[in-house]
Amino acid sequence: MMHWIQDENGASRLDQLQLDIVGFLAILGEGSVLANAQVSTLSKWVFLPRLIPAPQSLMKPTRPDKLEPVPGRVTGIFSMNDRDNINHIGNIVCDASSLPIHCVRVVNITRVSENSIKAKALSPLTAVCWLGCVLSIILLSLAIWLKDGMSIVATVLLSLLSSLIGWGNYWKLRLPDRKLKNGKVPDGDVVIRYDKGSFLVIRCEEDVARELYFAPESIDYWLKYGPAYRILSLVGTMMLMGGVICLANALIQLQVAWAGSYMLLGASYWIVAALPSKANWDYSCYSVENEALTDSAMDRKGYPSVNDTYTKALWKAIVVTKSTEWVLMNNACPDTAAWRRWLEQAKKEAKKAGFAATTDKTVKVTTWEVPEWDPQQYLIECLKLAADELNGEVLHPPKQESV
Repeated sequence: MMHWIQDENGASRLDQLQLDIVGFLAILGEGSVLANAQVSTLSKWVFLPRLIPAPQSLMKPTRPDKLEPVPGRVTGIFSMNDRDNINHIGNIVCDASSLPIHCVRVVNITRVSENSIKAKALSPLTAVCWLGCVLSIILLSLAIWLKDGMSIVATVLLSLLSSLIGWGNYWKLRLPDRKLKNGKVPDGDVVIRYDKGSFLVIRCEEDVARELYFAPESIDYWLKYGPAYRILSLVGTMMLMGGVICLANALIQLQVAWAGSYMLLGASYWIVAALPSKANWDYSCYSVENEALTDSAMDRKGYPSVNDTYTKALWKAIVVTKSTEWVLMNNACPDTAAWRRWLEQAKKEAKKAGFAATTDKTVKVTTWEVPEWDPQQYLIECLKLAADELNGEVLHPPKQESV
């Protein structure tokens, strides 16, 4: 006879239904929680007693001592500082990693206040925090109404666990600043080359470049003593285990409510993780103004200049910077005679447009003029000349227009 939830007389017995799997729902969703773990523990909402999926993901034996960097190559146009990755905060302030292949974008970043970057008080992440708190209150009320002691203990343990985790992981961001303000420093303009062959040119002061891109970011934890954090994580692990055990022995009606709560929380955290990370950060202390080139797509976000080859994208970046010294340090092109010849001519052509920017009358943004020059064709000529020189043939160099 097929087994169903029923007694020996064939009557349905709901009290025989087992949902031990509910305990597993409480520890699923680690990826969606970790996606915004650093900004969530930067907010004071982290102390709010609430339900969170996969709390074990925030109870590691050790805490990170720096923010996760983003792939890319950062080079100072005038300072010649160079890094092989992008600071997390710098990427948050001006996220261009999603640029299409071979695009060029130009921005101007200025500091408008002495405040520091922090988590937004009202954000999608705040909403899911309060959702977890509301669900915790509802489940506790239901447990008291149904007089289910095991569910009451589970609610208290799993809700207070989030506050315990917040105590151990709460931190403040420390951005470095220049101690010595005297003396002349080079301009802070920066070029970022992304793996897809796109470029972000940032016009800013040296202090801004240092804060966002070159000096290391530091995490200042509220609970500084490492062994104390590990003890706290051990206590949290015991609370999690106790909460899951109590949850497995709760009334079936409450187990159904717990299962629905964790499914709703898991979906909510997944949605927040899918949103742009800057949606949860408050970087209003910086002003980011988009600039454009004469061939930029003004109907697209950030006014990118779209190109069909990497050489053209590199040329547009040189047009804005009026310099090529950064190119080789950035590993933006091979260090060969052909490319050096190309860089020399590209710099001359870029300077024809002048250093001052013009203003587009329709969109009213700073717009950089792109001179009439075919960088792709000239590179082909330079490569051909280099090949002929290697074979011992004597040819005239590619024709170069005088400046």
